[in-house]
Amino acid sequence: QLAESGGGLVQAGDSLRLSCAASGRTIGGSSMAWFRQAPGEERRFVAAISWNGENISYDDSVKGRFTISRDNAKNTVYLQMNSLEPKDTAAYCCAAGDYILTRVATHYRAWGQGTQLTVSS
Repeated sequence: QLAESGGGLVQAGDSLRLSCAASGRTIGGSSMAWFRQAPGEERRFVAAISWNGENISYDDSVKGRFTISRDNAKNTVYLQMNSLEPKDTAAYCCAAGDYILTRVATHYRAWGQGTQLTVSS
């Protein structure tokens, strides 16, 4: 199981860190990713990290502002978000998968419930 935390209401320009804690199964051998979904929109890829952290991918919309990282010893993945913008408002979900690194949602086998981020202007 995956459980996200850290969402909330912030102002444009603020920073926030999301966490995704796994239970029941280690994330050590899994690629991990963050996706987001705004109301009325499709779920979109945000960032992904390979099982050992050596390969990372970002959507262009967050590149340079967001940083994905992982701590396998703590069974947790993080998403550090800086310079937040209203367009970042969405429900953020983490996912675990067995591909080395992929942006495709259907490649991930486990999903969290999501945490809501709202960025006010």
